[in-house]
Amino acid sequence: MTDSRRPRVGHIQFLNCLPIYWGLMRSGALIDVDLHKDTPERLSADLVAGNLDIGPITHVEYLRHADELLLLPDLAVGSDGPVLSVNVVSTRPLAELDGAKVALGSTSRTGVLLAQMLLADRHGVHPEYFSCPPDLTQMLLEADAGVLIGDVALRALYEAPGRGLEVTDLGQAWREWTGLPMVFAVWAVRRDFAAAHPGLVKEVHEAFLRSRDLCLAELDKVAEAASRWEPFDAATLANYFRVLDFSLGDRQVAGLREFARRAAARGAVPELPTDGPAFFTG
Repeated sequence: MTDSRRPRVGHIQFLNCLPIYWGLMRSGALIDVDLHKDTPERLSADLVAGNLDIGPITHVEYLRHADELLLLPDLAVGSDGPVLSVNVVSTRPLAELDGAKVALGSTSRTGVLLAQMLLADRHGVHPEYFSCPPDLTQMLLEADAGVLIGDVALRALYEAPGRGLEVTDLGQAWREWTGLPMVFAVWAVRRDFAAAHPGLVKEVHEAFLRSRDLCLAELDKVAEAASRWEPFDAATLANYFRVLDFSLGDRQVAGLREFARRAAARGAVPELPTDGPAFFTG
């Protein structure tokens, strides 16, 4: 890094963000940043509060604070079809959940809002929602369905059918509903930090992109290494990493804008400007 300031950078402790950071670990780029690992909710809150300079932020929290943030180009976590790790697990079809209890895992506001929009606007049902820790067994002791995000959702995807439960992949459901990719998290920089340290932001952004591209070129190797400390085998992890979409091109931005439009219509987020989200261009 050419600037003496070490940027405070967030890292989501979910498997879906491992490809972004794989190359950072290998290249030594982590030495140049002050890395903070946490859940999506806490990292989003820290970026908004100014406790982080650069980091991932859930789609919903980005939309709520877009006037304070700039998106890093071509960097996101999403899917253009199944995502595998953002699911509604239910004891009956979604169309039969009107008035039923639905437990919301507390790990991602974006996945929760997507589930609520899908149930209300596509299936016409209005369940009774409550928040609880993201443990499927505990959720279904009190509810007819649960919204799970991240590693616990990936585990549930493989465990639920054997328990007679239905799994709705919310990435796939969004794709079928809108024809567009779903963006679950973006990488953003605080506008004040970008104005003061554009060179640092550029270096961190480029390091992220190099890391992602290195990982995508070595996915089987990454999956094999990750399987040593994760409760999934290498083949499962490689398949998961391959369905994830880490880009933010025109189709992904269109998906982001469509989600923003539908969420704003529900009053969940402010409307985006007509010219779309603002990107870092330093």
